[in-house]
Amino acid sequence: MNHKFFISLLTLLTLASCVKDKPSPSPTPNPLGPAKKVYVVNEGNFGSANAGITLFDTGTGNGIEDQYKNKNGVALGDVAQSMCKINGDFYIVVNNSNKVVVCDTNLKLKRTISGLTSPRYIVAVSPTKGYVSDLYANGLSIVDLANGTKTGSITLPGTTEQMVFYNGKMYVTNSAKDKLYVINTSSNILEDSIVVGINASKLVLDKNNKLWVLSSGTSSVQGRLSLINPATNAVTWSQNFALIAKAGMLCINGTKDTLWFANKDGVCRMPIVSTSLPNAFISSTSNIYGLGVHPTRYEVYVADAMDYNSKSKIFAYRSSNGIIFGTFYAGYISNGFYFEP
Repeated sequence: MNHKFFISLLTLLTLASCVKDKPSPSPTPNPLGPAKKVYVVNEGNFGSANAGITLFDTGTGNGIEDQYKNKNGVALGDVAQSMCKINGDFYIVVNNSNKVVVCDTNLKLKRTISGLTSPRYIVAVSPTKGYVSDLYANGLSIVDLANGTKTGSITLPGTTEQMVFYNGKMYVTNSAKDKLYVINTSSNILEDSIVVGINASKLVLDKNNKLWVLSSGTSSVQGRLSLINPATNAVTWSQNFALIAKAGMLCINGTKDTLWFANKDGVCRMPIVSTSLPNAFISSTSNIYGLGVHPTRYEVYVADAMDYNSKSKIFAYRSSNGIIFGTFYAGYISNGFYFEP
């Protein structure tokens, strides 16, 4: 065992005796208990095919460094971008391997959706139909969720990113443009585009069924947070970030009344009723590369990509007070999380 890893593990196990529900790593693939799971999406180094899914049990503290490889005997692929659950199965988008892998709840491979250019996210439109956003395809791919085949595409200029499905419409961000696209999912036709600021890539739906879009901006253009009413497609509130803020990684909590995002100072918490942008709630000088908010446990997880060549370090905070309660290591370049509710 690596001496540095052993010291980190020993520290975590010591903390476990006085901190409840703190995730901690295990050097071997131990069986996981019945408690809720945290899945860490590890992007891996571009071109190295070392992407993976780290799995932690929040009750027992047991962990598996790469559950996909453990279950399938082969690596996940090159650049794991995102992970979600559709129809009871896990869908893992593997960007540079041009595929989406579909797995059961143990991450055992069931089928692969191929024929994609550089996929980013997948969202279900119905039990049998999904949309896949893409880095280079200038549009969305339409896929058959039942058999895992690509059935068509929707042309949209630029890089399509995160999506939200609401009231028969798919709302699609575009990191290469300043638009939020509105797709009629019955006809697969672009109905509208809403100006939200350049480099729009993050999107959530709140408890009032209003959309929040985070546009990160550029080195010379300010980023922006925008609130949109889907009933009218009107921007009802927006505010620019400071040019040096570099905000990103927008998330929402389980009750959908509080936004979370990261900037150069750390992690910010913003109630949806707020009319001004907040300062950092959790101060951090880490290389924040991933952010996740547990839907039921009032916990915020932050992934530090370190130097991009070392294993990522995950920090777990209480969302009520911003106090750290645990840390653990995941795979290379952790960029996001999926939480078992």
